[in-house]
Amino acid sequence: MKVLYEFIPRLNFLSSAEETKDLVDGWNITDSAGGIPAPSATAVACVLKTKYPNRIVMPMLITNYKGPVEIGAEALAAEANDIDGIVLDPGDAPKYGYPIRTREDGGCQILVDPDEIAKYRLSTGPAEEVRNFLRNTIRERRLRLGCLLTARRPAEDCIARIRDAWDFCFFLRLQKESLPKLKQVAEECKRLGKPIYPYFVVETTKIERP
Repeated sequence: MKVLYEFIPRLNFLSSAEETKDLVDGWNITDSAGGIPAPSATAVACVLKTKYPNRIVMPMLITNYKGPVEIGAEALAAEANDIDGIVLDPGDAPKYGYPIRTREDGGCQILVDPDEIAKYRLSTGPAEEVRNFLRNTIRERRLRLGCLLTARRPAEDCIARIRDAWDFCFFLRLQKESLPKLKQVAEECKRLGKPIYPYFVVETTKIERP
């Protein structure tokens, strides 16, 4: 079992990494969480992988904030620095501007209609389109591409998604009630030979349930 720390990069991210490097096997790095600008997940990942080559480093790549050229550039930078994998997801709506939807053929669409944005954020297809864009148009071959699964969806939906052309997955919204669902999905991941990384929150004196 490998334990990753969800790393929220700030300007002092090197100090934060140094504090946690001996406690975990690596980091999953957020990408401007909440749509608020922060140090780029891919840039931070490349720095951390260079400084700590024996640690697992897996950044998010939130596609709402990026056009096709930048998405391709970040994936190629991750490959050049031997990043262990990158997780594709549309993510939150940006605080500034509007979401950008990148299509499989490299085209893109700026979404401005609130109903269209809501429908887009709830769908799973956008990540698949970006994955196919990277594989087929950018010709990205070595970088492992992962997706997000959530306990809010039926286990059958999660299993159908990971059976697609993903290399690994992260499992969200894990609670005691969703453990049987995680077991179902994990069994299929094991059969497919694809790693699964469940998210869980460790309660401390700083992070307590209300």
